[in-house]
Amino acid sequence: MNATTVDTTVVNTSVLDRILRGPTGLGTAGLQLAPPAPRVEPPHVEAPRVEAPSLQTAGTEAPSAEVPSGSGKPKPGDPIPGLYYHPIAEPDPVRVEELGAKIKTWAIDEVELYPPEWEGQFDGFSTGRYMVACHPDAPSTDHLMLAARLMVAENAVDDCYCEDHGGSPVGLGGRLLMAHTAIDPLHTTPEYHPAWEASFQEDAPRRAYRSAMEYFTRAATPSQSDRFRHDMARLHLGYLAEASWAETDHVPEVWEYLAMRQFNNFRPCPTITDAVGAYELPSDLHALPAMQRVISLASNATTIVNDLYSYTKELASPGRHLNLPVVISEREKLSERDGYLKAVEVHNDLMHAFEAEAAALAAACPVPTLVRFLRGVSVWLDGNHHWHQTNTFRYTLPDFW
Repeated sequence: MNATTVDTTVVNTSVLDRILRGPTGLGTAGLQLAPPAPRVEPPHVEAPRVEAPSLQTAGTEAPSAEVPSGSGKPKPGDPIPGLYYHPIAEPDPVRVEELGAKIKTWAIDEVELYPPEWEGQFDGFSTGRYMVACHPDAPSTDHLMLAARLMVAENAVDDCYCEDHGGSPVGLGGRLLMAHTAIDPLHTTPEYHPAWEASFQEDAPRRAYRSAMEYFTRAATPSQSDRFRHDMARLHLGYLAEASWAETDHVPEVWEYLAMRQFNNFRPCPTITDAVGAYELPSDLHALPAMQRVISLASNATTIVNDLYSYTKELASPGRHLNLPVVISEREKLSERDGYLKAVEVHNDLMHAFEAEAAALAAACPVPTLVRFLRGVSVWLDGNHHWHQTNTFRYTLPDFW
């Protein structure tokens, strides 16, 4: 294949279906690129071999983001009307409970991440449910813990440096640089190394970063670890762009906001799907321009999901929070409702582009690890949407329908 381009207009449908279908049978549902509806079967009975639906037909989407007024407003736990998504089965409750207990023990006892008064918020975040939904092919809870620790640490840095719990745009660059040394360690002289080492005792989010990264590097390959460090540098750059706008009270153009969101987004989470699944996407395949575009589209789409579901939560917080509906409304002179509904359409366009280009890449380069990685990223997007949709502790939808 040409490493720089993938033709998304010419794909052999029969070959594509075969590649995207992947393995079938008992225990392989988590590897489907677009998971079929949940299936209930008696225990200890071999499942029949059933083909999964193709990538392009498995989503759920209203004809447009405009929903007839007679349909009524969505209830708590309902998906956003008009949003394109793939429904998934409820995550395994046994694994959710086990992972939830383990991640809380790590956060409280191992890294002393938060004070007792934050416990309710930690529980309401439902990290265990989130990670089980996003990584259904993880072979063990220990593998899920790799993702869970990193997720919790990233949230702690975001909350304590940027957002609700003492965060500020002032001086953020220096704090983020020091935090980044927890995942990309400082190599310095013996005279100055002890001071850097001692600084971790003063900052809980950095302790969490460091511990989570140490666990990850022991389980992942050097290439996977370096990939994650690169993705986190992207994330921190996005934090800084948003902080600079807050300091200058700047409302970006829509395209500028989307550019920021390509960096300040969920990318570090789906791109470790191979490490959590106990395999590796080789670095040369990860570096393909076509793969980089697919990953970017996926990460952008899944982050707009957060903008949409957290919309009312952010508007209820002090200060002005930039999200895609707000930026569209202000820059394109639309009502809050119309800005929100247009943001739904932007998400849907990104999702369709991701799925089309992922399918073309899988057809053009049907290497098993590449195809499995694409499935893993797609399943991560589905799990992320499910968690946002059903986490009524954190999210409620606006009254726009």
